[in-house]
Amino acid sequence: MSSGGTGLKAGSKRALRVGVIGAGVMGSNHARVLANLPDVSLVGVVDPLPAHRTRATELLNCPTFATLDELIAEGIDAVTIAAPTHLHHEVALACIGHNIHVLVEKPIASTVEQGRHIVDAARRAGVTLMVGHVERFNPAVAAIKQAITGEDILSIAITRVGPFPPRMSNVGVVIDLAVHDIDLIRWFTESDIVEVQPQLSSAVAEREDIALLQFRTASGVLAHINTNWLTPFKARNVTVATRDKYVMGDLLTRQVTECFGFRPDGSYSMRHLPVGHDEPLRAEMIAFLHAVRSGSTPAVTGDEGVASLEIATQCLETSAHRAAASAVRKGPRRVAV
Repeated sequence: MSSGGTGLKAGSKRALRVGVIGAGVMGSNHARVLANLPDVSLVGVVDPLPAHRTRATELLNCPTFATLDELIAEGIDAVTIAAPTHLHHEVALACIGHNIHVLVEKPIASTVEQGRHIVDAARRAGVTLMVGHVERFNPAVAAIKQAITGEDILSIAITRVGPFPPRMSNVGVVIDLAVHDIDLIRWFTESDIVEVQPQLSSAVAEREDIALLQFRTASGVLAHINTNWLTPFKARNVTVATRDKYVMGDLLTRQVTECFGFRPDGSYSMRHLPVGHDEPLRAEMIAFLHAVRSGSTPAVTGDEGVASLEIATQCLETSAHRAAASAVRKGPRRVAV
């Protein structure tokens, strides 16, 4: 084993030595959760920005490092990567090269090719690779998944809207927001997405800030995502229609309602489903560390992360091709003389 990895064996019960890469908002939350988990030793947080390292020290009272090499030199079993997306590929490969288990925030990488490279490297090294699609661990999402398991799903509609995030600069709503719901559609239906019909627009931002995305899965489910950065408040809603029931979930308030028992006169029954109270990020970290300890398949595999990124990328490419074709059809604008 190369330097860095500490030789953890499946089933080991000693404290896992874990590091966090990135001390922004998400990375700070990763570190906060890890610092409070049993049988986990938070070795430290890596960030090149002194201000981020200072904040991490003040909030968590944990060691900080300016470079990944410094963290690896401390000896770690696993890392969570919450660095900017364009760094995921380089950082993940460096960790995998030291036999370190990796949880990488969504999207897995900037491109599908880079994502596949990460997956292949982890497979060859025999290390755990999990992708941070944290919405799967939202108790409301779990309740919806349980309610529709075994049902004949007909359609899914998801709304994920809110105001423009000042932190965002290098991606639009498809990669930042819709990729969550692409993953949920694939997870709910347990089927690949085979048709994509995107409608995108850039109203106030440099990249697309409105997206209306329609899909068809291999199993025949019709799905729709409505997402934007133009709504002054956050909304996260999921509805699933099956042959025998209609399930509605608010992912923010964590209220899930099920309509069932449809009768010819149009009446039906309704009930609220039980929803847990776990913090999604904490549940995600526990799932990752369980996979590391047991050697089991992680809750969100690298292949699943790549598949969702591939569909999101397809949405962007299809829209771009359509816009280019439209421009060609219109031709150059004539100027009256």
